[in-house]
Amino acid sequence: MSEPIWNQFLTERDKQVFGISGYGARGGFGKRPALLVIDVNYAFCGDKTEPILESIKKWRNSCGEESWPAVAAIKSLIDKAHEKELPVIYTTGIRRDDNWDSGSWSWKNARGQERPTVAVTNVDGNRIVDEIAPGPKDIVIYKQKPSGFFGTNMASYLQLLGCDSVILTGTTTSGCVRATCLDAFSMNFRVALAEEGCFDRSQASHAINLCDMNAKYADVVKTAEVLSFFDTLPLGMFDLPKGAPVATLPKAVNF
Repeated sequence: MSEPIWNQFLTERDKQVFGISGYGARGGFGKRPALLVIDVNYAFCGDKTEPILESIKKWRNSCGEESWPAVAAIKSLIDKAHEKELPVIYTTGIRRDDNWDSGSWSWKNARGQERPTVAVTNVDGNRIVDEIAPGPKDIVIYKQKPSGFFGTNMASYLQLLGCDSVILTGTTTSGCVRATCLDAFSMNFRVALAEEGCFDRSQASHAINLCDMNAKYADVVKTAEVLSFFDTLPLGMFDLPKGAPVATLPKAVNF
Protein backbone atom coordinates (compact mmCIF):
# COMPACT_ATOMS: atom_id res chain seq x y z
CA MET A 1 0.00 0.00 0.00
CA SER A 2 1.46 3.37 -1.03
CA GLU A 3 2.19 6.03 1.54
CA PRO A 4 -0.16 9.01 1.83
CA ILE A 5 0.74 11.92 -0.45
CA TRP A 6 1.47 14.11 2.56
CA ASN A 7 4.16 11.89 4.08
CA GLN A 8 6.83 13.48 1.87
CA PHE A 9 6.24 16.79 3.67
CA LEU A 10 6.15 15.46 7.25
CA THR A 11 9.10 15.25 9.61
CA GLU A 12 9.74 12.03 11.50
CA ARG A 13 8.52 13.83 14.62
CA ASP A 14 5.24 14.70 12.86
CA LYS A 15 4.70 11.08 11.84
CA GLN A 16 5.24 9.91 15.41
CA VAL A 17 2.85 12.53 16.77
CA PHE A 18 0.08 11.38 14.42
CA GLY A 19 0.82 7.76 15.24
CA ILE A 20 0.63 8.21 19.02
CA SER A 21 -2.00 10.94 19.46
CA GLY A 22 -4.91 9.00 17.99
CA TYR A 23 -5.66 11.46 15.22
CA GLY A 24 -6.52 10.14 11.79
CA ALA A 25 -8.95 7.44 12.89
CA ARG A 26 -11.41 6.36 10.23
CA GLY A 27 -14.80 8.05 10.70
CA GLY A 28 -16.63 6.09 8.02
CA PHE A 29 -19.20 6.99 5.39
CA GLY A 30 -22.67 8.07 6.38
CA LYS A 31 -25.92 6.50 5.22
CA ARG A 32 -27.35 9.37 3.15
CA PRO A 33 -24.54 11.20 1.33
CA ALA A 34 -24.53 14.17 -1.01
CA LEU A 35 -21.71 14.72 -3.51
CA LEU A 36 -20.34 18.28 -3.29
CA VAL A 37 -18.40 19.74 -6.24
CA ILE A 38 -16.64 22.86 -5.00
CA ASP A 39 -15.76 25.62 -7.50
CA VAL A 40 -14.66 23.49 -10.45
CA ASN A 41 -14.96 26.40 -12.87
CA TYR A 42 -12.79 27.97 -15.55
CA ALA A 43 -11.29 30.49 -13.13
CA PHE A 44 -9.66 27.63 -11.22
CA CYS A 45 -9.04 25.19 -14.08
CA GLY A 46 -8.16 27.54 -16.91
CA ASP A 47 -9.80 27.14 -20.30
CA LYS A 48 -7.49 24.35 -21.46
CA THR A 49 -4.85 21.93 -20.21
CA GLU A 50 -1.56 23.79 -19.95
CA PRO A 51 1.26 24.24 -17.40
CA ILE A 52 0.21 26.29 -14.42
CA LEU A 53 2.84 28.99 -15.00
CA GLU A 54 1.26 29.63 -18.40
CA SER A 55 -2.34 29.31 -17.24
CA ILE A 56 -2.00 31.80 -14.38
CA LYS A 57 -0.93 34.53 -16.78
CA LYS A 58 -4.56 34.59 -17.94
CA TRP A 59 -6.35 33.03 -14.99
CA ARG A 60 -4.62 34.13 -11.80
CA ASN A 61 -6.31 31.42 -9.72
CA SER A 62 -5.77 28.56 -12.14
CA CYS A 63 -4.43 25.29 -10.79
CA GLY A 64 -3.04 24.46 -14.22
CA GLU A 65 -2.73 21.04 -15.77
CA GLU A 66 -3.37 19.23 -12.48
CA SER A 67 -6.97 20.43 -12.63
CA TRP A 68 -7.96 18.17 -15.47
CA PRO A 69 -7.17 14.69 -14.09
CA ALA A 70 -9.19 15.78 -11.05
CA VAL A 71 -12.08 16.83 -13.32
CA ALA A 72 -12.02 13.33 -14.83
CA ALA A 73 -12.17 11.77 -11.34
CA ILE A 74 -15.02 14.09 -10.36
CA LYS A 75 -16.92 13.17 -13.52
CA SER A 76 -16.75 9.50 -12.59
CA LEU A 77 -18.26 10.33 -9.19
CA ILE A 78 -20.97 12.54 -10.70
CA ASP A 79 -21.90 9.85 -13.23
CA LYS A 80 -22.17 7.23 -10.48
CA ALA A 81 -24.15 9.62 -8.24
CA HIS A 82 -26.60 10.25 -11.08
CA GLU A 83 -26.89 6.50 -11.69
CA LYS A 84 -27.69 5.96 -7.98
CA GLU A 85 -29.99 9.02 -7.81
CA LEU A 86 -27.86 10.75 -5.18
CA PRO A 87 -27.79 14.54 -4.66
CA VAL A 88 -25.05 16.41 -6.55
CA ILE A 89 -24.50 19.95 -5.30
CA TYR A 90 -22.15 22.35 -7.06
CA THR A 91 -20.76 25.65 -5.85
CA THR A 92 -19.32 28.50 -7.85
CA GLY A 93 -18.78 32.22 -7.30
CA ILE A 94 -20.89 35.29 -7.87
CA ARG A 95 -19.85 38.94 -7.93
CA ARG A 96 -21.30 42.31 -8.89
CA ASP A 97 -20.16 43.78 -12.20
CA ASP A 98 -18.44 46.66 -10.38
CA ASN A 99 -16.62 44.24 -8.01
CA TRP A 100 -17.79 46.27 -5.01
CA ASP A 101 -18.73 43.13 -3.12
CA SER A 102 -15.27 41.55 -3.39
CA GLY A 103 -14.71 42.69 0.20
CA SER A 104 -11.81 40.97 1.93
CA TRP A 105 -10.78 39.17 -1.28
CA SER A 106 -9.27 42.46 -2.45
CA TRP A 107 -6.85 42.63 0.49
CA LYS A 108 -4.55 39.69 -0.20
CA ASN A 109 -4.02 39.53 -3.96
CA ALA A 110 -2.46 42.19 -6.15
CA ARG A 111 -4.52 41.00 -9.14
CA GLY A 112 -7.79 40.92 -7.22
CA GLN A 113 -9.59 43.41 -9.47
CA GLU A 114 -9.13 41.33 -12.62
CA ARG A 115 -12.27 39.98 -14.27
CA PRO A 116 -10.67 37.51 -16.66
CA THR A 117 -12.27 36.24 -19.77
CA VAL A 118 -10.28 34.76 -22.61
CA ALA A 119 -10.71 36.91 -25.71
CA VAL A 120 -10.90 34.00 -28.17
CA THR A 121 -13.51 31.99 -26.31
CA ASN A 122 -14.99 34.64 -23.99
CA VAL A 123 -15.19 32.00 -21.26
CA ASP A 124 -16.73 33.25 -18.02
CA GLY A 125 -14.56 32.30 -15.06
CA ASN A 126 -17.57 31.37 -12.95
CA ARG A 127 -18.85 28.82 -15.43
CA ILE A 128 -18.52 25.25 -14.22
CA VAL A 129 -16.34 23.41 -16.72
CA ASP A 130 -18.31 21.81 -19.51
CA GLU A 131 -16.95 18.31 -18.81
CA ILE A 132 -18.96 18.22 -15.57
CA ALA A 133 -21.73 20.72 -16.33
CA PRO A 134 -24.64 20.44 -13.87
CA GLY A 135 -27.55 18.27 -14.90
CA PRO A 136 -31.20 19.29 -14.60
CA LYS A 137 -31.66 17.56 -11.23
CA ASP A 138 -28.45 18.90 -9.71
CA ILE A 139 -28.26 21.91 -7.38
CA VAL A 140 -26.00 24.92 -7.98
CA ILE A 141 -25.11 27.21 -5.07
CA TYR A 142 -23.53 30.63 -5.62
CA LYS A 143 -21.16 31.90 -2.96
CA GLN A 144 -18.78 34.77 -2.21
CA LYS A 145 -16.54 33.32 0.48
CA PRO A 146 -14.52 30.10 0.76
CA SER A 147 -17.02 27.80 2.47
CA GLY A 148 -19.93 26.41 0.51
CA PHE A 149 -21.97 26.93 3.68
CA PHE A 150 -21.17 30.58 4.46
CA GLY A 151 -24.06 32.83 3.47
CA THR A 152 -25.68 30.12 1.31
CA ASN A 153 -28.55 27.61 1.41
CA MET A 154 -26.20 24.61 1.58
CA ALA A 155 -27.16 23.50 5.09
CA SER A 156 -30.88 23.94 4.47
CA TYR A 157 -30.69 21.93 1.24
CA LEU A 158 -28.83 19.11 2.98
CA GLN A 159 -31.45 19.18 5.73
CA LEU A 160 -34.27 19.11 3.16
CA LEU A 161 -32.66 16.09 1.50
CA GLY A 162 -32.12 14.33 4.83
CA CYS A 163 -28.38 13.98 4.27
CA ASP A 164 -26.13 12.85 7.11
CA SER A 165 -22.85 13.08 5.19
CA VAL A 166 -21.02 14.70 2.31
CA ILE A 167 -18.43 13.53 -0.20
CA LEU A 168 -16.19 16.48 -1.03
CA THR A 169 -14.46 17.17 -4.32
CA GLY A 170 -13.15 20.30 -5.99
CA THR A 171 -10.76 23.14 -5.45
CA THR A 172 -8.75 24.51 -3.91
CA THR A 173 -7.90 21.80 -1.39
CA SER A 174 -6.37 24.36 0.98
CA GLY A 175 -9.06 26.99 0.45
CA CYS A 176 -12.69 26.44 -0.45
CA VAL A 177 -12.60 22.64 -0.04
CA ARG A 178 -11.03 22.92 3.40
CA ALA A 179 -13.42 25.70 4.50
CA THR A 180 -16.41 23.63 3.36
CA CYS A 181 -14.99 20.56 5.10
CA LEU A 182 -14.64 22.39 8.42
CA ASP A 183 -18.16 23.80 8.26
CA ALA A 184 -19.62 20.40 7.39
CA PHE A 185 -17.68 18.84 10.27
CA SER A 186 -18.86 21.60 12.61
CA MET A 187 -22.46 20.80 11.68
CA ASN A 188 -21.87 17.11 12.49
CA PHE A 189 -22.00 15.78 8.96
CA ARG A 190 -19.70 12.88 8.23
CA VAL A 191 -17.17 14.08 5.68
CA ALA A 192 -15.09 12.19 3.13
CA LEU A 193 -12.77 13.70 0.52
CA ALA A 194 -12.16 11.92 -2.77
CA GLU A 195 -8.39 12.36 -2.97
CA GLU A 196 -8.03 12.36 -6.76
CA GLY A 197 -11.01 14.71 -7.06
CA CYS A 198 -9.40 17.54 -5.07
CA PHE A 199 -6.74 19.87 -6.44
CA ASP A 200 -4.78 23.01 -5.62
CA ARG A 201 -2.37 25.44 -7.26
CA SER A 202 0.24 24.58 -4.59
CA GLN A 203 1.46 21.00 -4.34
CA ALA A 204 2.58 21.43 -0.73
CA SER A 205 -0.68 23.11 0.32
CA HIS A 206 -2.66 20.32 -1.34
CA ALA A 207 -0.78 17.55 0.47
CA ILE A 208 -0.57 19.17 3.90
CA ASN A 209 -4.22 20.19 3.93
CA LEU A 210 -5.27 16.67 2.98
CA CYS A 211 -3.14 15.51 5.91
CA ASP A 212 -4.72 17.95 8.33
CA MET A 213 -8.29 17.26 7.25
CA ASN A 214 -7.71 13.49 7.39
CA ALA A 215 -6.27 13.86 10.89
CA LYS A 216 -9.16 15.82 12.39
CA TYR A 217 -12.19 16.49 10.21
CA ALA A 218 -12.66 13.99 7.38
CA ASP A 219 -11.65 10.71 5.78
CA VAL A 220 -9.39 11.19 2.77
CA VAL A 221 -10.18 8.21 0.56
CA LYS A 222 -9.48 7.08 -2.97
CA THR A 223 -12.08 7.85 -5.62
CA ALA A 224 -12.45 4.12 -6.30
CA GLU A 225 -13.52 3.57 -2.69
CA VAL A 226 -16.22 6.25 -2.98
CA LEU A 227 -17.49 4.66 -6.20
CA SER A 228 -17.68 1.28 -4.46
CA PHE A 229 -19.54 2.86 -1.56
CA PHE A 230 -22.05 4.48 -3.92
CA ASP A 231 -22.68 1.05 -5.45
CA THR A 232 -23.91 -0.22 -2.07
CA LEU A 233 -26.65 2.41 -1.82
CA PRO A 234 -30.23 1.69 -2.92
CA LEU A 235 -32.11 3.72 -5.50
CA GLY A 236 -34.88 6.09 -4.50
CA MET A 237 -33.34 7.40 -1.27
CA PHE A 238 -33.79 11.09 -2.09
CA ASP A 239 -36.49 13.46 -3.24
CA LEU A 240 -34.37 15.31 -5.79
CA PRO A 241 -35.40 18.38 -7.81
CA LYS A 242 -37.82 17.54 -10.61
CA GLY A 243 -35.53 18.73 -13.36
CA ALA A 244 -36.04 22.42 -14.09
CA PRO A 245 -33.23 23.80 -16.28
CA VAL A 246 -30.25 25.24 -14.42
CA ALA A 247 -30.18 29.04 -14.63
CA THR A 248 -27.46 30.78 -16.61
CA LEU A 249 -24.44 31.47 -14.41
CA PRO A 250 -23.77 35.07 -13.31
CA LYS A 251 -20.67 37.09 -14.10
CA ALA A 252 -17.23 35.81 -13.18
CA VAL A 253 -15.66 35.84 -9.78
CA ASN A 254 -12.06 34.82 -9.38
CA PHE A 255 -10.58 33.83 -6.04
